[in-house]
Amino acid sequence: MSHTKKSKRLQKKLYLGEFAVMGYEFSLSMSDFSDEQFDNFFDSLIEFIESRGLEIGGGGNKDKFTGYISSNARYGSATDDDRTTLEEWLNNQDGVSNISVLPLSDVYYGN
Repeated sequence: MSHTKKSKRLQKKLYLGEFAVMGYEFSLSMSDFSDEQFDNFFDSLIEFIESRGLEIGGGGNKDKFTGYISSNARYGSATDDDRTTLEEWLNNQDGVSNISVLPLSDVYYGN
């Protein structure tokens, strides 16, 4: 979508150009988790994400969970530092495997 001829006001309304909002997708497996470990892991994950001013949407099961992380601020974006920090955090969690953290992408328009 070309935004070079759109006014700054319209770019902001449509989250284009300097107003683009970035986030990232991740996936993981935790097939050896008990139900209690599963619940505890997600409580910790959500606490970690929220502590960085981010929010998560996603779904799946113990074999494969996929999520998308974005900022909880209206025009805020996740950063490469957020990606790196999540990946490190996930790698330090016992029982988590097949971790994949994708590059930043536009929340509203994709790559």
